[in-house]
Amino acid sequence: MKKYLLSAAAILLISIGAHAQSSTFGIKGGINFSKINTDNLDESTVTGYQAGLFARFGSSFYVQPEVYVASSGGKVNGNVGAAAYNGDIKFTTLNVPLLLGKSFGDENLNFRLMVGPVYSYIMDQDKNFSANFSGAYADFGNYNNSTLGYQAGAGVDIGPITADVRYEGGLTEINKNYGQKQNLWAVSVGFKFF
Repeated sequence: MKKYLLSAAAILLISIGAHAQSSTFGIKGGINFSKINTDNLDESTVTGYQAGLFARFGSSFYVQPEVYVASSGGKVNGNVGAAAYNGDIKFTTLNVPLLLGKSFGDENLNFRLMVGPVYSYIMDQDKNFSANFSGAYADFGNYNNSTLGYQAGAGVDIGPITADVRYEGGLTEINKNYGQKQNLWAVSVGFKFF
């Protein structure tokens, strides 16, 4: 399934790039505020980062593929009887969103709306659970290596500077046990080379 999605994305990008009125390439970086939604436990947010590359093909309507490295995760805690349980989870991921967007304005001041799928691959994970956590919640930390999600947001371009605010939600669970899905808010700033 992943091969078909990536092949379809590549064909779409090539065809749009060939017919695009304009193309933009740049770098971006920012911060994430993420948490892991789960059944039967309380969640809280952790702060992470993102840094990578983006391209934009088109003008009024555009396609924006990106590739970036990010950190995300969450904190969970709960009680079973008199015992308290907690855990900190941190991921380092490679993310590949493919966003479709609409822009309003001109080259020097441009407002944008965007939405699209994102594929995330977990390159590294750091889990720190209290000593009694695994006894109460077996298989909680057995995370999938890859997930699919969606991003939706808005942005502004002022000359070569670009800034975005996005929400990312999980379409697939990072762990089916306890219904674990990750979501986050991201704020990023970028620079367009051309």
